[in-house]
Amino acid sequence: MPAPAQRPAPAQPSASCRPLLQPLQRKLRRYFGFSRRETSGFVLLLLLMVLWLWLPTLLRPALPHYNPSPDQQRLNSWAAELAARRTTQPRFGPRTPRRSYAARPRVPQVALAPFNPNTFSALDWQARGLPAWLAERLVKYKNVVGGFKAKEQIRKAYGLSDTTYARLAPYIQLPEQLPPREAAAYARPQSGRYPDRQPFEATSGRFARKPARLAAFDVNTADTTQLMQIRGIGRGYARRVVEYRQRLGGFLREDQLTEIYALRDAPDLVDSLRKYTFVAPGFAPELLDVNNASFEVLQAHPYVGKRLARVLVAFRQQHGPFHQPTDLRQIRLLDAATLEKLAPYLMLR
Repeated sequence: MPAPAQRPAPAQPSASCRPLLQPLQRKLRRYFGFSRRETSGFVLLLLLMVLWLWLPTLLRPALPHYNPSPDQQRLNSWAAELAARRTTQPRFGPRTPRRSYAARPRVPQVALAPFNPNTFSALDWQARGLPAWLAERLVKYKNVVGGFKAKEQIRKAYGLSDTTYARLAPYIQLPEQLPPREAAAYARPQSGRYPDRQPFEATSGRFARKPARLAAFDVNTADTTQLMQIRGIGRGYARRVVEYRQRLGGFLREDQLTEIYALRDAPDLVDSLRKYTFVAPGFAPELLDVNNASFEVLQAHPYVGKRLARVLVAFRQQHGPFHQPTDLRQIRLLDAATLEKLAPYLMLR
């Protein structure tokens, strides 16, 4: 029977390191309860870790000493070259040459005394403390109006402040206000001077005068001309009333006039329509066939609209025709108030 293979003995530290490591191994064994072999392996692992941390410092190549003088000289040469280019490039001046204005002469000031502004020049106004631009404006203003006739004309000059006018007003030799205008007398033309002309005759206005007393008429048979006889109802309002009546199929009550969009913000016009119109008793409106009408016909009705018309068409295609008006309650989009208004216009067949 062959002898069992013996394990190789663990590497032992050299004899020179043993005196240094033995106290450390002894303390480790006592603290951690390691065996001799475990203590030796731990110490070896610790040495390898220290060597691994120190290895980059050993393998790092020595960097040469950096001398910044050559780089600084190169940067200085580039800066000098850029400065030379900037000075040699032509500078572009403004496209429009600047105007040179001559310096205005200084006008000596004089003490205020009564004066006539119609005889003043621009220098005279400047001598009374006004700037040059305002003095020239007053001279131009005087020439345009043909001479100042009252102080209020000077007071209305643009740019003249109230304080400046209050300082000059006591010395201006003009009345405070302009004289009232006199009515111009026009000579009546002679009758024989223009024989071709006809004498003036009062003509009627562009719009016909509406009657003061108007008899009530049927709103379902009236046209736009008859509706326009009511005060406040013009061509546009009359056309909207007729269009809404055609879409609705006829009015059953006078309060349906308030549903017209153009009359919602005009209660006085609605009152006028109610005053001069009526619904004939026994009037039969034009009915709406919800089982056979197309989407275009349904959505044109004021009480249906596009959204409800789309749902009605889809519902009758899926569930069949409606048999009575209460069947429309199955549509959640149709509320009770709308169904009550729509019921007199429904036709189910």
